[in-house]
Amino acid sequence: MGLFQKAVETYDAHSAYVGRILTDHQVLAPVGHTVKNADLEITLNEDGTFHSSIKLDKTEPKIVMPVTEESEGRTSGACAHPLCDQLCYLADYNEEKHRLYMDQLTDWAESEYSHPMLHPILAYLKGGTILQDLSQMGLIELDDKGQPKKEKLMVRWRISGMGAASGSCWTNKALFDAFLSWYTAKRAEQGRQLCMITGSMNIPAQQHSKVIIPIKGNAKLISANDTSGFTYRGRFTEDSQAATISYQASQKAHNALRWLAAEQGVIQGGRTFLCWNPEGKKTASPLMPLLAKASPASAKPTNYREQLRHTLSGWQNELPAASDGVIIAAFDAATTGRLALTYYNELMGSDFLDRLYQWDSHCCWYNGKFGIQSPALWQIVAFAFGTRREENGAVRLETDDKVMRQQVQRLLSCRVDRAMMPTDIERALVQRASNLLVYDSITRETILFVACAVIKKYYDDRHCKNNDEEGYEMALDPNKKDRSYQFGRLLAVMEKVERDTYDSNETREPGAIRMQSVFCQRPMYVASILDKQLEQAYFPRLQPRLRAYYRSLIGQIMEQIDEFPDGQQNRPLEDAYLMGYYLQRKALYTKKDEANSASSAEASEQSIENDI
Repeated sequence: MGLFQKAVETYDAHSAYVGRILTDHQVLAPVGHTVKNADLEITLNEDGTFHSSIKLDKTEPKIVMPVTEESEGRTSGACAHPLCDQLCYLADYNEEKHRLYMDQLTDWAESEYSHPMLHPILAYLKGGTILQDLSQMGLIELDDKGQPKKEKLMVRWRISGMGAASGSCWTNKALFDAFLSWYTAKRAEQGRQLCMITGSMNIPAQQHSKVIIPIKGNAKLISANDTSGFTYRGRFTEDSQAATISYQASQKAHNALRWLAAEQGVIQGGRTFLCWNPEGKKTASPLMPLLAKASPASAKPTNYREQLRHTLSGWQNELPAASDGVIIAAFDAATTGRLALTYYNELMGSDFLDRLYQWDSHCCWYNGKFGIQSPALWQIVAFAFGTRREENGAVRLETDDKVMRQQVQRLLSCRVDRAMMPTDIERALVQRASNLLVYDSITRETILFVACAVIKKYYDDRHCKNNDEEGYEMALDPNKKDRSYQFGRLLAVMEKVERDTYDSNETREPGAIRMQSVFCQRPMYVASILDKQLEQAYFPRLQPRLRAYYRSLIGQIMEQIDEFPDGQQNRPLEDAYLMGYYLQRKALYTKKDEANSASSAEASEQSIENDI
């Protein structure tokens, strides 16, 4: 019941927004009401005569309309809404549906909870001219029998000439209150029961709302078909013994969740993810990095950590109180009628933000010109499990919805619940990043960024004693005692040597990239092949200073590799080779390193000349 309790808290905290229609925002529906799109608007005079009508554009905001428990959950059966409804209920050509609508509206209009707007609508519909009026306005087409070709057009009402009672029915708060009072009085005979959400005695709900998540249509979080489906038999004799929720609490909870999903729901692979503070305070998204915007200033690890702490401090100011909590939930529907809560967690705001910070401080890497960043969760999934597609010469990765939603939720749990980076995801990214030849230049850079960030998190999870340790360094370490790391450096240097001989319009891939996948499995074997190619075809084309520098650098790397036993040198590489490759390549393309390279090359050349 935690989800519904927090949803009710959210509804009560945002009571000022109930029934208010704001531009570009979903309306928070009052109790006993729902929100739907209307297709037609009919304006009536105070005596119930037709004034005008218009067809509504699809961009029009949804309207607030009163509903009963039965009408809100209707599917194929006949059950009328109390006020706004489809033409098949408003016109008398469908006798059963029209009678249900008119009887209900008459009962409300003649009760002590009536409202002045109801009488013009009731008088107009008794006249039976609605189809002819709309047809004459050119808003609907009638068939040979005088019936509308499209009967499921939703109609909203506007009344003119009634002074303060005039206006639109979908914005009138007094009308909302009048309906709720009438409907509550009609249901009072059901008696009161204990509400398991609020803990108070109240009128129980018999049915619960649908269309909580718009893309999931009629799927319900709480269903009540047990008399035919027998899902509770064997434990209870009646469905009410399983759970009793009051009508008011059910309405508040479902309307709040519908509002939250429309306002801030994030859809990944068809699954909807929500993260909110019940008081309405702004909070960070668990699916995105804290440093959401690219920042070139974070080009150094120290700068990145400083920016990350600064951003964390800003979010902490948004949730300063000790009682400020954060709710994280995910919803999905296995069938058209059942909506499942696939993930749920409640955290204190400070704890929630600290967990996001810890993830971002470990799962991060250089992202080209944007500096150091943490990849979004969907990026990790897309590059780990996406299927390669080529369109107009560009390569993209297309991820199956089922895979995307399952793996994003899995990573969400890792980030929020402080779990380790899954091994299979890390391995999948390493495999992708070890075959860069099949991707275009932009895609391969992103793959390297995501893969190295995940490898760093994977290693930090397993080798750092606590979350405050720096873990795997993001600075090039020429003396690192790691065979795979040094072979990665060697691959980067051999690639750079060949690229330095290319013309500006050269599109051919270097041998290091073409043989990368084999290099991962037999590094010493491939390195000897690449070395021969460099000596025969590429070193002679370099300037003496640059040639001397690269030979010196390769020699230094080989010295590190030679320290390992001969039996290990040609074994398949570990994941760390990608980090050595990335950092060495980055150093080679950095202007400062290029200047240092020139100085080193000149010194090396002078040393050679002296020896001669």
